[in-house]
Amino acid sequence: MTTNVLTASGGVKQVICINWGTKYGAPFINRLYAMVARNITPPFTFTCFTDNRAGLRPEILCEDLPPLDVENMPTNTRGIWPKARLWGATLGKLRGPVLFLDLDLVIVSSLDAFFDIGEADDIVMARNQTTPFERLGQTSLFRFPVGKLVPLQEKFRSDPQGVADEYRYEQRFVSRNAPGGITFFPRKWVLHFRQDCRWPFPLNYFLAPRLPSDARVVIFPRGLHPQHAIEGRYGTKGPRKTAFKHIAGIFDTKQRKNKGALQYLRHYIRPTPWVAEHWRE
Repeated sequence: MTTNVLTASGGVKQVICINWGTKYGAPFINRLYAMVARNITPPFTFTCFTDNRAGLRPEILCEDLPPLDVENMPTNTRGIWPKARLWGATLGKLRGPVLFLDLDLVIVSSLDAFFDIGEADDIVMARNQTTPFERLGQTSLFRFPVGKLVPLQEKFRSDPQGVADEYRYEQRFVSRNAPGGITFFPRKWVLHFRQDCRWPFPLNYFLAPRLPSDARVVIFPRGLHPQHAIEGRYGTKGPRKTAFKHIAGIFDTKQRKNKGALQYLRHYIRPTPWVAEHWRE
């Protein structure tokens, strides 16, 4: 059965990602493509908008980074504002709804249902789990029709630093300014690794992070990458510590890095095998 969403894209599920600079590159893009291919019913396309095509799998459709015409991008902001390149009137040869995926998320189940929800013209976002009392979407995974976000790009281009200072995160800017408003995918489909998968203290010292059965995608915001979860490193720097060494660090102010005792003890995870199972080519 073809949904209204798929009818608008010629019956093809259109998945996109974006890559610039050297932080991620081919290993992340190829891995994301492989996860998509394992978890989607054809026909589908996977398009990467990138400034470097070296090392990419031949199945990946590559397009140059869309123009943005911003001379100075915002500084001192946590928002990933280069994503605004995707908000233009065109995206290569794509037409209709596209599903955007961040390069560092983990796909654990079928993506098909993300093309069933809502109408073709809807902007549908994953819920931002870190602000439960704010109607805020998450741009790690969201679906939008090509060209509908042009007003957002124009507003951002007119005052990039001002927009970033007001909204801090690009996802808040999209959530509050999207033409026609936003809707959400079911909360249980897209999980936040830190929020939804790791155990609270003291269980985090005894049990590996869990994977709830309803999950379809797990996102890894704020610098903790899937590889860190695989290795059992909550922090992004330094080698993995055993549970005993981590607990002993509570008496070392340098190791605690100004964290309170409970906060420090919560920042420990055991190695997570299910991430390694899914996050692979």
